[in-house]
Amino acid sequence: MASLPVLLPCLLLLLAASPALSTNPEGEALHAWRARLTDPTNVLQSWDPTLVNPCTWFHVTCDSQNRVIRLDVGNSNISGSIAPELGRLERLQYLELYRNNFQGKIPAELGNLRSLISMDLYGNQLQGEIPKSFAKLKSLRFLRLNNNRLSGSIPRELVFLSNLKVLDLSNNDLCGTIPIDGPFANFPLQSFDNNSRLNGPELQGLVPYDIGC
Repeated sequence: MASLPVLLPCLLLLLAASPALSTNPEGEALHAWRARLTDPTNVLQSWDPTLVNPCTWFHVTCDSQNRVIRLDVGNSNISGSIAPELGRLERLQYLELYRNNFQGKIPAELGNLRSLISMDLYGNQLQGEIPKSFAKLKSLRFLRLNNNRLSGSIPRELVFLSNLKVLDLSNNDLCGTIPIDGPFANFPLQSFDNNSRLNGPELQGLVPYDIGC
């Protein structure tokens, strides 16, 4: 029978090679999402779950502490839904998923991305309402959701995003009226073009903001 001193190094090698021990929560979240996507051109081929973190994956950028701060898979011909798991990327600053074939609803969990500066989801086939949880994105400066199939009214909670500088909701199916408070006072009407059920800026106190929805 082999002695314990001989078996111990072998056991340690096996443990070190175990994928379950080499991944981290952010890598696990991203790989779980990748497993549900259709990626015909293998854009995400480098997303190897056995690596210690996702910082060497293409289209992923990390900070000096190996935390994901940028996810950029724009214009990549990817199909599927946007995963709620992305809400676990606590230090994410840039979420670039534009010009793909993402479908379904925008997950409310994206409202957990408190460090987010820019969210570009334009040019997809996203449906449903704009999540009210986006009101928690206090660092957000750029929000582009244009050219989708979003419906419902514009959440009034977004008027409290004081850092928001650029907003584009054009070419959707939004309804109701356009807020006029907070950063909305500075957005041009072109930001809301081609929403046939959107009735223009609200007349404060005169009509319900969701009229026509």
